[in-house]
Parts: sequence; C-alpha cells; structure tokens
Amino acid sequence: MGGFLDQGIGYGRKVAELLILRPLDGAPAVAANGGTVSFKAPTRDAVRAFHAAGLGAGGTDAGAPGPRGAVKHAFGAYLFDPDGNKICAYCFSAPD
Repeated sequence: MGGFLDQGIGYGRKVAELLILRPLDGAPAVAANGGTVSFKAPTRDAVRAFHAAGLGAGGTDAGAPGPRGAVKHAFGAYLFDPDGNKICAYCFSAPD
C-alpha cells in the first residue's frame, strides 16, 4: 500500500493488514509506545470482543473501542497486556 498518512507505512492488498506507525502522541517510540502489535479484525464487534477479552485476561485499557481518525471507517481498540506490551485490534468496516 505504501505511506499511511504521515504516521508510517501500511501493507496490504486493498486495506492495511499490517501497519508500522510512529506513536500518535508524538512521544518517542519505546517499548509499549510505538511497539504496538495490531491484529486485523473482521468486524467492529470482533474489535469490541478483543478489548473485553483482553481486559478480562488482566490487560489494561490503552484506547477503548471506537472510531479512529486515520482513514474512513477506521475502528480500533488498544490494550496493554499484563507484561506491558501494547496490542490493538482494528477493522475498516462501515459503522454498525
């Protein structure tokens, strides 16, 4: 795909399936801030389920499920796992 706004780069055939981005908060990219592992989800409900399951497994919220301004229909959720790693689930499906 190539450049992903001014944040980094996206890879995928039609939509981003792998994103490598700079931290949105402008802080330096360090462990758990810039080292995010993201998973493509099939639906917004799957993003919500990922977030709920992560919290239930001992993770902490790093961005509740909701729209993200990066691209049209971007919807994601972020967590810190119990070891402090930042993880995300996202999709680009139209609003429910």
